[in-house]
Amino acid sequence: MAESGRIRVAKDKAELVKALTSGDSSTGPFGTFADAIVFAAALGAKHNKRVALGEISKREPSPIKLEYFASMGHSVLIKLLGVTETEDIKVLSMHDEKYEIQCNEIFEEYANGGLEILQTELHGSVDYTERLLLILSLLRDNNEKQEEEFDLSKFLT
Repeated sequence: MAESGRIRVAKDKAELVKALTSGDSSTGPFGTFADAIVFAAALGAKHNKRVALGEISKREPSPIKLEYFASMGHSVLIKLLGVTETEDIKVLSMHDEKYEIQCNEIFEEYANGGLEILQTELHGSVDYTERLLLILSLLRDNNEKQEEEFDLSKFLT
């Protein structure tokens, strides 16, 4: 179960999260662990992939305080995923810890699902930044094609 006030990372994804961030020995595309996790959660949500965490990383990245996400403006995504998944506006309540825990868990599972996707997509890649740009380009191109295919308004005169 998710702990209140912190976002956790699965132990088997910890190395990937570290590799995705820029630091002492890494030149990843994200500045912080939180940025990498938020991107992974958005990717997991895009592909509707929620995966339970299993064993939690206790070392780097250790569970990250929610205040850090809030200070960067990422707490909106945590709440948005919670509302979307539960279809219950009550998860936005700031007065009930069980809702915060529920939103955190949903966010963590989407992030874990997104990290699974990234593990597959980035396997064998030397430059994660370049590969991520390709993934985003493909997603954008696919969205544009879908809009073109189903946009029947151009036939109306």
